[in-house]
Amino acid sequence: MQVSLTILFAYLLGSVPFGLLLSRLRGRDPRKIGSGNIGATNVVRTAGIGFGIATLAADILKGYIPVIIAIQCGQPPTIVASLGLALFLGHLFPVYLRFKGGKGVATALGVFLALGPLATLLAAGVFILITVICRYVSLGSLFSIGVIPPLFLFFHVPSPYIYLSVVVVFFVFFKHWGNIERLRAGMESKFSFRSRSSSQNQDA
Repeated sequence: MQVSLTILFAYLLGSVPFGLLLSRLRGRDPRKIGSGNIGATNVVRTAGIGFGIATLAADILKGYIPVIIAIQCGQPPTIVASLGLALFLGHLFPVYLRFKGGKGVATALGVFLALGPLATLLAAGVFILITVICRYVSLGSLFSIGVIPPLFLFFHVPSPYIYLSVVVVFFVFFKHWGNIERLRAGMESKFSFRSRSSSQNQDA
């Protein structure tokens, strides 16, 4: 019962839409601007870079802090992985927003940072490299999440964490399917630090 309640709490925590809450401090709603996503990239366009950075940090921390606490408390890998999955799914399908959430990259990276710090930092480096070169946040996000499972295998993290990473990759690619189609068609917009009130943009 205690484990079930903890996982439920993790889902509810993951559901907290920090991007929306922060944007509302400026009277904006990221769901009505740009890509319509509540993630950090669209918050930059909705409310400015400061709010975008705050959203990114909040989404990463809501994945990282509960998982690292569980690890420090000696919870077995299966429970830790279940907790991480609940946090991630909460962000994707938040109960507070009728299950219409973000694309999960930042929250996933927070979870993975607790599970495999070195592998996740390498994946973050892949994100930065791809995004700087191509200026497609969506492409950088997909590459960074996609390399996590092989990196976890390489660094011999516990098997439940590897299984979790594969599930996360599936959901991230699913949520980015529209971005993938636009990338293939050459119609994906490139990232800019300028706020925009319209135009369709990729989002992490």
